[in-house]
Amino acid sequence: MKLIDAEQLQEHLKMNLSACYLLYGDEPLLLQESQDHIREAALRRNFTEHFTVTIEGDTEWENIFRIFQELSLFSSRQTLLVIFPHKLLPASMKDRLGQLVQLLHQNILLMMRFHKLTKAQENSPWYKALAPYACKINCEKPNHQRLPAWIKTRSKSLCFDIDLPCIERLCECYEGNILALSQLLTLLSLVYPNEQLSLPKIEPLLNNFAHFTPYQWSNALLEGKTERALLILKKLQQEEHEPVILLRILQPDLLLLVTLKRAMAEVPLITLFQQHQVWQSRRTYFTQALQRLSLNVLKQGVHLFYQIEISLKQDYALSIWSELETLSLLLCGQPVLSLYPQSFTECFFDEP
Repeated sequence: MKLIDAEQLQEHLKMNLSACYLLYGDEPLLLQESQDHIREAALRRNFTEHFTVTIEGDTEWENIFRIFQELSLFSSRQTLLVIFPHKLLPASMKDRLGQLVQLLHQNILLMMRFHKLTKAQENSPWYKALAPYACKINCEKPNHQRLPAWIKTRSKSLCFDIDLPCIERLCECYEGNILALSQLLTLLSLVYPNEQLSLPKIEPLLNNFAHFTPYQWSNALLEGKTERALLILKKLQQEEHEPVILLRILQPDLLLLVTLKRAMAEVPLITLFQQHQVWQSRRTYFTQALQRLSLNVLKQGVHLFYQIEISLKQDYALSIWSELETLSLLLCGQPVLSLYPQSFTECFFDEP
């Protein structure tokens, strides 16, 4: 099945209109825009009637099937958007999807919206049956690696150009908040139509609307990106995230690093990743951390982690964020003062 990013969809629709589109992702703006673009393209091809169904436990599937089987009095061509719940699809729903696929015909354009597409779904009979006729549209929130390209594409579609310092500043201020970023880019297109934008022009219009999660902080530590890790940590503190949540998210990553570092001299890393069920999307992060950090530094990181946990339990709240900053520096490979005597380290990590 052909994969298209949400930002490429309009270009695709100028030349093509598939029988079915699978929209997936966690960014409401991109999902809504993609639906609208597909419906607009369908309307130009005389799909003039539109239906939307949200799947729930008591959904009457026969009513959905009837849309495919009965001719409308008002339109000969129709679009149907089926919105699926966030939870995994039960077996009975997979059977219903199989029936739905069999009913597809040239006068119905089907859109199916999922929170995510799993490997199990992509290996299911209904998905394979759709593959020759369908496209899947990636509507996931652009991460920090994809965001610069997203900004460049969006600004081009709004008929203005933007230089690299502007893009970097926009990423810093708006990462994780695609709606606010999109609104700002639209504003810039109105204020500076058909212009090359530089940082002095846009700076007065910027606000710090970036939104981060503790998972992004943990990933930044694995990547060794000091500036990014500290930026995320500061933003999480400003938004009053609970430090205990950060610790719970970092803990399995930190302990896994120690385990992998000890074993990788004798076992290939790819085998270790499979044994410990490390997601494919995170293996690069772990590989970078393992190449950068020694076992001794990782041990220091574990001890500092547990010291922070003790401080948190004793309600030393004022020092927690500075200790998390020190831990961030350590795991990013920056020099910090020795935290523990060697004997203290060895009593927790006796080598086999």
